[in-house]
Amino acid sequence: MDTTNVISAPVAAAPVTRAKWAAVRFALGTAGRLSTGISIGHRHGFDSGTMLDYVYRNEPHGRLGIGRLLDRVYLNAVGWRAIRARRRLLTEVLRTEIERREDVVRILDVAAGPGRYLQDLAEDHPHRVRVLCRDLAPDGLVRGEAAAAERGLANIAYERGDALDPAPAPLLGGAPDVIVVSGLYELLRDPALVSGSMERLRGLLAPGGVLVFTTQERHPQLEFIANALTDRNGEPWVMDCRPAALTERWALGAGFASVATEREEVGLFAVTSARV
Repeated sequence: MDTTNVISAPVAAAPVTRAKWAAVRFALGTAGRLSTGISIGHRHGFDSGTMLDYVYRNEPHGRLGIGRLLDRVYLNAVGWRAIRARRRLLTEVLRTEIERREDVVRILDVAAGPGRYLQDLAEDHPHRVRVLCRDLAPDGLVRGEAAAAERGLANIAYERGDALDPAPAPLLGGAPDVIVVSGLYELLRDPALVSGSMERLRGLLAPGGVLVFTTQERHPQLEFIANALTDRNGEPWVMDCRPAALTERWALGAGFASVATEREEVGLFAVTSARV
């Protein structure tokens, strides 16, 4: 499997460096918890759907006054700004996909969390879109269902599902026209998992369907993230950055006929549409 130009940051090993990162982790685990965002990261994982949902809202909260200030700094980090830009671009890509189709568009997100941006699409296109949000973490699904019910959305549903072992989606009333994988492939360090996922998802798509996925091409804080933050499993959050050209090749190798990529304005993420 081609891994050309993959960039990752190792967890610190030298004694002085280990001491530095231990001090950073201590600060984040004590005073940092005054920030609601940092507290959520410690509780659910900084890569979790719950964390991303908070980042998307972009409303600082915290305790004792300084907590809100810390939270504002946290939410303004370059990675989180890029995450919000990624969501805006992803939404634009999906809106374009809806507009280019004549019939009802069935959308499956295999790692959706609460899926707030999908709720916006469902609300804007009540008769043109059916959405199914899947995730392995029940917390995001519960919050998503509650938010959808509060908004009175009848064309979006939630169910537990494994993105890497996807099942058919009968709740959509047919094979999905669009499958979304946002923020997942960035977390998978094994290229075989990514390419295997692409191949399985291609098999779920309706004729003429499209897989829309995101790729993290670079990040200026990889060392900090790997040594100071933990993922949803409580392990160091070590991520790989890959050029979109590489994940495009994986998609073509998985059997997709064509690929096209756009990039968000911060410059960390790409959104690729791979067509059957």
